[in-house]
Amino acid sequence: MRVLVTVPWGQRLGGAEEMLDMALGGAPASGFELELVFLEGGPWAQELARAGLAVEVIPAGRLREAHRVAATVLRLAALLRRRRPELILSWMPKTHLYTAPAAALAGMSDRLAWWQHGISRGEWIDRLTALLPAVAVGCSSQAAAQAQARLWPSRPTFVVNPGARRPAPAAREPELALPGGAAIVGLVGRLQPLKAQDRLLRAHALLRARGYRLHTLLVGGDAYGLSPDYAASLPVLIEQLGLEGEVTMTGQVDDAGPYIERMDVLVNASDPPESFGIVLLEAMARGVAVLAVDAGSPGEFIEHGRTGLLARSATPQALADELARLLDSDELRLSLAAAGREVFERDFTDAAMRRRFYDQLERLGRGPDASARR
Repeated sequence: MRVLVTVPWGQRLGGAEEMLDMALGGAPASGFELELVFLEGGPWAQELARAGLAVEVIPAGRLREAHRVAATVLRLAALLRRRRPELILSWMPKTHLYTAPAAALAGMSDRLAWWQHGISRGEWIDRLTALLPAVAVGCSSQAAAQAQARLWPSRPTFVVNPGARRPAPAAREPELALPGGAAIVGLVGRLQPLKAQDRLLRAHALLRARGYRLHTLLVGGDAYGLSPDYAASLPVLIEQLGLEGEVTMTGQVDDAGPYIERMDVLVNASDPPESFGIVLLEAMARGVAVLAVDAGSPGEFIEHGRTGLLARSATPQALADELARLLDSDELRLSLAAAGREVFERDFTDAAMRRRFYDQLERLGRGPDASARR
């Protein structure tokens, strides 16, 4: 089956790009031929082209540049007429704003779907995208699908949970001076308010006041300059809380895996919740106990008290209360880590995700009007 995927960004920015990248590796074995059209150039687009994938770049510019939007839509429509894919998949809302009009011009709206990785909060771009034709909207979690269903008009949705790659041996161990005898509690993510590193630091301070000994490991930097003020505020907060010497900030790293392996607990403190929390799967794959906020999608794959812990809220107090349970009991921490790894191996490897993803594309592409799409 020939599928054309339109992609908004030429670089990996987060979980949505990671999921698509993992899916690409399983296309030939699943009987699919994928072509990628990027709306901007960049290192990811170049990397995929060097790997032999069919990649084309149609620079779109900004949405407020009406003349460039129109030119992009016309070029994309011409490409669709030439390629005549059996299925068109817009990856993310921004891309669908270009792809839906192009598919309509090419007479292919009946083979058009799009992917909504995040949990929509009714932003203007999501409301506008929902108005455009699509046979279905793919979502990374039930929480994302439920949020999508609240937009008008309602479109059919399908859910494909992300996966994570099995850990590979690190080329080089990270150079970290971590203290012995202290539990290593980590958080992985860009330094921006959504990731809530500040909440974990405040939870650390609360736990220290209760007499616990721990060391916080913050893995990530101010990637792409999205929140420079927030990134700069964290060292100041560490000093204000009196946590000097008890926190390690790695800055930006190419591979977080070796750092996760040094943790006793990985925390995802995001709230509003993220679309899924792939980093939680990466920790579970490595046998590291996980703690997330009981909001959004983490509760869909973490069973509280068996495969991980879910804090009642994202407040520092709630995070500290659940962390205390893990710091009090090595037995609980190890039990959660082992059960989490079993769940990962059963349901959330990259291979398992690819099967789910291509099963859904097969269903969409072989719909009732498939014979007319040749």
